Amino acid sequence: MTIGIRLRRVPALALVAGLLAGCVYYNGMYNTNRLVRSARKAERENRPFEASNLWGQVITRAESVSVRHPHSKYAPQANVLRGLALSRLNQCQQAVVPLGQVALLPPGDFAEEAMLALGRCQMETGDPASADLTFRQLLDSRDEVHRRQARFEHGRALRMTGHYDEAIPFLRETTGPRAGDELLLALSGSGHDDEADSLVTLLLASDDSTRVWDSLVVAMGRQRPGSADSLIDRLATRPGASAAQRARRMYDEALRLETVDSARYLARLRQAATVGMKSEGGQQATLRLFRLKIAQAEEVAALAPIADSLEAFSGMATAVTSDASQLASTVDRVRSASDSGAAGIPQGDLRLFLAAESSRDSLLAPRVAGELFRRIAVDWPQSPYAPKALLAIERLDSTWADSARLLLVERYTDSPYLAMIRGDDVEGYRVLEDSLLQFALSQPVVAAPAQGVRRRPGGLVEPSGARRRPSDPDAPGSSPRGGRRLEP
Repeated sequence: MTIGIRLRRVPALALVAGLLAGCVYYNGMYNTNRLVRSARKAERENRPFEASNLWGQVITRAESVSVRHPHSKYAPQANVLRGLALSRLNQCQQAVVPLGQVALLPPGDFAEEAMLALGRCQMETGDPASADLTFRQLLDSRDEVHRRQARFEHGRALRMTGHYDEAIPFLRETTGPRAGDELLLALSGSGHDDEADSLVTLLLASDDSTRVWDSLVVAMGRQRPGSADSLIDRLATRPGASAAQRARRMYDEALRLETVDSARYLARLRQAATVGMKSEGGQQATLRLFRLKIAQAEEVAALAPIADSLEAFSGMATAVTSDASQLASTVDRVRSASDSGAAGIPQGDLRLFLAAESSRDSLLAPRVAGELFRRIAVDWPQSPYAPKALLAIERLDSTWADSARLLLVERYTDSPYLAMIRGDDVEGYRVLEDSLLQFALSQPVVAAPAQGVRRRPGGLVEPSGARRRPSDPDAPGSSPRGGRRLEP
């Protein structure tokens, strides 16, 4: 009798347990949706701190529901609510996956809101192509607000993926600061410079204090180097534009032009150096101008006036003191090695060789390096490093390539360097390289001064850290030369 009663009660207990679980689940979803409504109300009433707190609670509640009831028909809704809350808190990296379950939701306003959030997060995480696929689904939405937002974001996605001409019609439909910025970028990217310039006039006239002009300049320059030139010049004439700000914009634009237009690159560097001599951008530009002059030097003697000006600059610069001093030291070492590398001077061939490597690898001055390598071959024909110098000349100076090959064949067939190229025994090669390394390590190095400290002419300082290999252009050292004329 007792056993029968217990068997009849089991289904009833299971039913009660199922009902209780359903109630718990229903209450969980109800409370989650209630928090969502409260968070949206706080946003509408401009209470951002309260809204953020409420969205945080939505994340917790929605995650609890989806974890406890993963197979419920409402689980996708809970996941999407969690993703929506994460997107509201600018946590797009974590929001994309749960928002992706929006495809499991029935059509409606909530699904469209979630799709907009998903598309924006895909844009934020660097995937505008996927975002565009999301926005396309809402281009003809019955909801006017959703349709307008989707069309604007579709235009943005087209612009970000390089489809500038296709983006322009969609971006023209929307008004507001963001729409103006995006339209300007699309016009600039498509090469409609006259229209872009006219739009800049309107944007400047609006005097919108929230517009970040530097971001626009950078974005335009990245899309199409040189397209921000006009905007940079117009921003330079605005009241309140500091010399440092103008120099930084000009210098950054020069970097973008370096590989596409050498003449405009040089012009921008000179402008930046003139406008902001005491600013970081101006000093970076000045240092680049020095490097260009050094790279274009025809011979070691041409480095003398550059060294004088560079010495003065490295003493007054603040933003680039270390780099300028290091460059000045390398120039001084090359000049000193050239003076002490004449035929007959002990180890003069080693000094010339290290100086030639520094000229080639650090100063990026191929003609100076070629001169020094040739001096080894001419003044030190018996040097075991003459074949290595000739091999270097082959790559640096096409006018000397044939002569270098002939000398290698006639004089240096037994050289360990040629044996190395042929794949023969390399023991002699190792001995020569070790000797060159030891000589380089024995040379004093001019330490770069601390910020604001001027170097004393002739002051040599041994480095406290590990020594550099001879292949490092800054390995050999020598004293700096005097000079105070600044003329980049």
